[in-house]
Amino acid sequence: MSGGNSRTASAADPRKDRVTIMGVPFSKMDLDETIRHFTELANRSERCMYHVVTANPEIVMSASKDPSLMKILHEAGIITPDGIGIVKAAKWKGEPVPGRVTGYDMLLRLLEQGNRDRWSFYFLGTDEDTNRKAVEAIAARYPNVKIAGRHNGFFGADREPAIVEEIAAASPDFLIVAMGAPHAERWIYRNKPKLNVKLVMGVGGSLDILAGKVKRAPDFWIKLNIEWLYRLLSNPSRWRRQLVLPIFAVKAFLHRNDR
Repeated sequence: MSGGNSRTASAADPRKDRVTIMGVPFSKMDLDETIRHFTELANRSERCMYHVVTANPEIVMSASKDPSLMKILHEAGIITPDGIGIVKAAKWKGEPVPGRVTGYDMLLRLLEQGNRDRWSFYFLGTDEDTNRKAVEAIAARYPNVKIAGRHNGFFGADREPAIVEEIAAASPDFLIVAMGAPHAERWIYRNKPKLNVKLVMGVGGSLDILAGKVKRAPDFWIKLNIEWLYRLLSNPSRWRRQLVLPIFAVKAFLHRNDR
């Protein structure tokens, strides 16, 4: 990937071992390796503004039609495979990844490590009540994590500069953005030069789960790689979004020999 300071942010450059799926370069690191990589970055003194993207088939399909989104993905520090469709596509290319590396799983592991290393976090996104409850739950479960600040994701363009300034002044180690993809990625990219954070990551609906607003799929569903089906059954209105999955599967298979 190209893109500013992220190119030299770590000696263990994940771009040296990646698989490109429909133009999007995915890390082949597993969850443990990814967290070790982030830990190294977070414990450094310099603030390299490392953009973490968790991408699923929906994002890949969107980027294939949107050059501006593809540019954002290529300038990120790392893209992790969040979706069984990505795992399958990598296998079809003969360049398998160890498995899904999801935003929710990474967030939990980062909070655990942050509780040991006393990292600071700023939480941006979702509605006010959910944001507050999630942060309260995090503070109770991880008492050594420093809550540098929080703000809901419902604000207009007129409020954005003040929120960015607040984040920059708080200078957290991690900025966690729960705005949904690809809106979160666009927001991060637009404000990247001003944020003054070490790592920033979009986490989708992770704060909803931590707040108790939404239940994650039971382990049984996750182990069978059908968490997407659990989400669909729990929220049937998602069916239109799920229509992209078979289209992605066909395109990824047809493009499996692309480099």
